[in-house]
Amino acid sequence: MIKLINNSKRDFCLLNLTDPQLKAEEWEQGNRTGDIFKKTVETLIERVSPDLITLSGDLSYAGDFESYKNFADYFDSLKIPWACCFGNHDNQDGADFIGKVLSEYKKHTFFLFEECEPSLGNGNYVILIEKNGKNAEGVILMDTHDRVPYVRDECGKNLAWAGLTKEQLAWYGERIAELEKIGCRDTTLITHIPINAYLAAAEAAFKVARPDKSLTLADSYGADLWNPGYEDSYGVFHEPISAYPEDEGAFDLICKLGSTKNIVCGHNHINNWVVKYNGVRFIFGTKTGIGSYFEPEINGGTVISVKENGVTSVRHEYVDIQDLCGE
Repeated sequence: MIKLINNSKRDFCLLNLTDPQLKAEEWEQGNRTGDIFKKTVETLIERVSPDLITLSGDLSYAGDFESYKNFADYFDSLKIPWACCFGNHDNQDGADFIGKVLSEYKKHTFFLFEECEPSLGNGNYVILIEKNGKNAEGVILMDTHDRVPYVRDECGKNLAWAGLTKEQLAWYGERIAELEKIGCRDTTLITHIPINAYLAAAEAAFKVARPDKSLTLADSYGADLWNPGYEDSYGVFHEPISAYPEDEGAFDLICKLGSTKNIVCGHNHINNWVVKYNGVRFIFGTKTGIGSYFEPEINGGTVISVKENGVTSVRHEYVDIQDLCGE
């Protein structure tokens, strides 16, 4: 378990970024995609002064080792502790490639990572935030892999988005028990691919529980979009939720253990809704930059504030691309 100690009077600030998806050539000076990403990150840092930066996957594309190296060099230059879980695009060349990436990342001073049983995937570990002498928050990063065979109909097998395995859920339960033994009773789970229960959360919260691109970001911050009891929700629902199509048991376990109050995922670049469902806040992180597909309004990061007794607030922080690029 990794520990970050914070004795500041202000809240501990975790800044989550997601789905940069930069290619090696996009890190070159003057490349629009890379410049927008870097300016977005630096604007966010200037605004919120994060104590920890997490990245919820799809840093680049599997096989593009130079891009991953550039990524680590850039984030270490910011001199802020940073940690990541890997996304489906990161995982597409398999465990050996991720192992090569991690060998490079471990050379970097500010990179946080802890090894786990290889059969569980790459990137299952815990960062404990100690705030003013109290074990305030456990940040649990978990690998949701890539795709898995899935029988959709009688015609045979197809592929579905993967998720957390039974073995990983057992590992998660063990980590929660360890945290509770040291007095940490509040945790945040960060993955790339959303767990299946995001589907139920959307169904419960949205008056129209399906993607609707006609609803703007501004619309989402009003109560009219949401069912009774969910009026404090916000964020857009602009594409289908790409989760494993069956209940993998993750949310039942989360509810049973009662520790995880916030779940953060990436993967769907043009969703960034936040819904509190059955006592747990379901968060689609705001996409960072314009790598791969994007919508101009949805650019920035997600800010999680932590006091001595855990997370106190979650908000998206937006960075205007037009302001950055003069377009």
